[in-house]
Amino acid sequence: MKYLITGAAGFIGHSTAENLLAKGHTVVGIDNLNDYYEVSLKESRLALLTPNENFSFVKLDLADREGMAELFAKEQFDIVIHLAAQAGVRYSIENPFAYADSNLIGHLAVLEGCRHNKVKHLVYASSSSVYGLNTKMPFATTDSVDHPVSLYAATKKANELMSHTYSHLYQVPTSGLRFFTVYGPWGRPDMALFKFTKAILNGEPIDIYNNGNMARDFTYIDDIVEGIVRVADVIPEPNSDWNPEQGSPKDSSAPYRTYNIGNGSPVKLMDFVTAIEKAIGVEAIKNFMPMQPGDVHQTWADTQSLEEVTGHKPQVSVEHGVQQFVDWYRAYYKI
Repeated sequence: MKYLITGAAGFIGHSTAENLLAKGHTVVGIDNLNDYYEVSLKESRLALLTPNENFSFVKLDLADREGMAELFAKEQFDIVIHLAAQAGVRYSIENPFAYADSNLIGHLAVLEGCRHNKVKHLVYASSSSVYGLNTKMPFATTDSVDHPVSLYAATKKANELMSHTYSHLYQVPTSGLRFFTVYGPWGRPDMALFKFTKAILNGEPIDIYNNGNMARDFTYIDDIVEGIVRVADVIPEPNSDWNPEQGSPKDSSAPYRTYNIGNGSPVKLMDFVTAIEKAIGVEAIKNFMPMQPGDVHQTWADTQSLEEVTGHKPQVSVEHGVQQFVDWYRAYYKI
């Protein structure tokens, strides 16, 4: 089949493209290659994909309405995997308008492309951050997510609402994936594992927020990609028994679904730091800090729905995943 992957030069996007290309599919990737973090890393990821004759790349911004409409009309994609977004909770406090352009206008452009070109399935990136002030653990897609604590989270919640509208009005099948703290080789420099590894290797202190009293449902990149690719094959059907009074937020009378995609096993932040120290062989210099605005204390994914429809349960332990990242980091940066 022919897939569109938005954010193809990104961490999750390039790994998803690799997986699909290995299965013999045709993949068109788009990315605007912005400078939110080092562009050279994005270019290096793309360099892994471009030798494949079934891959083509278009440099394009999601907010370019005409460009997006032309791309969809020309290529006639079977399935769209929409991973491009302005990421990062803390950066959304500094530069909120970047999130409106990429995550709201960009998502709308993708939805319009799917609507007008009869795309069979739109799979898009949501985020565990939509759970916001929720304290019931583990987080489940049957829970209300009406109290986000960052603009980034609010845009991801908005993406789910926008997708439901298009599923309802135009019968566009949509599946939203709430990612839980993805990590691994080729990861993003703004995320904890990358920042901690870089600092420790440079002999610099690492900032540990909320004095280390945090936990995250860290999910290895290979497990994330396997979940994405399998969900893409499961086109949602309307739930004929659904009604607004008793129905769950996870599905609808429209062809719409949301899934948690996580490890299902939260790890304490200090245990994560210990795994990094062990992989590097150096003890970190720790700078304990207060809680940051927009952060949450803990994430924990209820992944039962994803396992039921895909048969996939994440397998990679934090210790193994962190070692894989550190080995990649040393090789990539020649340390």
